[in-house]
Amino acid sequence: MSANCITLDNDNRHQLAAWLDQDEWLVACLCAAWCDTCRGYRSGFEQLATQHPDKRFVWIDIEDQADFIGDIDVENFPTLLIQRRDAVAFFGTVLPDLKIADRLIQAQAEKSRDDLRAEASGSSERAEWQRICNLHTRLQEAAG
Repeated sequence: MSANCITLDNDNRHQLAAWLDQDEWLVACLCAAWCDTCRGYRSGFEQLATQHPDKRFVWIDIEDQADFIGDIDVENFPTLLIQRRDAVAFFGTVLPDLKIADRLIQAQAEKSRDDLRAEASGSSERAEWQRICNLHTRLQEAAG
């Protein structure tokens, strides 16, 4: 695994917190160990991390990290969450196709902070992402 990609566990949550405190893009994949699609997608996700060394990537097993995931509703796998600092730019199930994920990451990264703020409150769905899916908030809630 590359230096910009971790598998979240109870001992490295501080690393995720440090990344979120920086003004960098974070791409999280929410999956489950029992899921065949997730197992197949994982190596590609790690490959995406090497293709995007300026971004941070985190693999989150939603069952192993259930206390962290909290109220985030993962409907299917793989689910990607793309966030910059405290702004959740994308949350949703994607096809297990690396080209699609790569284009999605690139499209989000092209947005300015102003664009992200405007989009964050632009719909009830995106407002809910900010409230429920924000990984920075999830870390604080899991710790407290």
